[in-house]
Amino acid sequence: MDALGYYNGTWGPLDDMTVPMNDRGVYFGDGVYDAAVCVNRVIFTLDEHIDRFFTSAELLEIKPSCSKEALTALLQDLVQKVDNAPLLAYWQWTRGASRRDHTFPPGTANLLIMLKPIAVPDIYRKIKLITQDDTRFLHCNIKTLNLIPNVLAAQRARERGGKEAVFHRGEIVTEGSHSNVHILKGGVFITHPADNLILRGIARSHLLGACKKLKVPVEERPFTLTELFNADEILISSTSTMGLSAEAIDGKPAGGKAPELLKKLQDEVFGEFCAATGWQPGVRS
Repeated sequence: MDALGYYNGTWGPLDDMTVPMNDRGVYFGDGVYDAAVCVNRVIFTLDEHIDRFFTSAELLEIKPSCSKEALTALLQDLVQKVDNAPLLAYWQWTRGASRRDHTFPPGTANLLIMLKPIAVPDIYRKIKLITQDDTRFLHCNIKTLNLIPNVLAAQRARERGGKEAVFHRGEIVTEGSHSNVHILKGGVFITHPADNLILRGIARSHLLGACKKLKVPVEERPFTLTELFNADEILISSTSTMGLSAEAIDGKPAGGKAPELLKKLQDEVFGEFCAATGWQPGVRS
């Protein structure tokens, strides 16, 4: 089986699985999710993703249907049932199933899991970005299912030949439609603080760890569009990108002024991924 679906104890081929119409994720997007890359049946940084998943559920007052340990064991068991290829492991809780009513129903969450093939990212390739007004709500730190603004921004990026859309509120850069955004300037790694305006990315945390190991100065502070366009390098990070750098933004050349420092950071985070999963670039899993 190349892709698997799971819903509340039932699993099978992903394309054969269904979800009840009364699931609150269907009509309210009332839920939270997380995802991680799996290589050689190793789900990379799984504990960190599980922790963030439970935090998101707590912030939305969703009652967990299992413990962290049970969810970890379930994901690891399901991975064994799929072809051994690089996968994206995605899981979500919705606030149960009940006839449509805005108030919370009793009971615990519905658990949905998907495993599907994914290409391991080429962290060293260059990408293009666009900028986009950040019109999302003020709880961006919760990995909620309500992603319509993110979906629209990602579509605008694709239409304009870009990989990602960079959100900004006024002059302040926040994050991307599905990634965190960082800049290098004068040898310093600058990233928006992990407040309610951005999601605390797992890959972001590992980039910060790489900076600490390599003794690269870090500033966790808001930075502006002007700083973005004038940065020595622009990076985006997420579970599926790790630390890609941009060569253009809004059609203008970007980055390329600190290639050695950029590569050191990329080597560190990608090396950590390879060591944890046994991934060898150019070798089939």
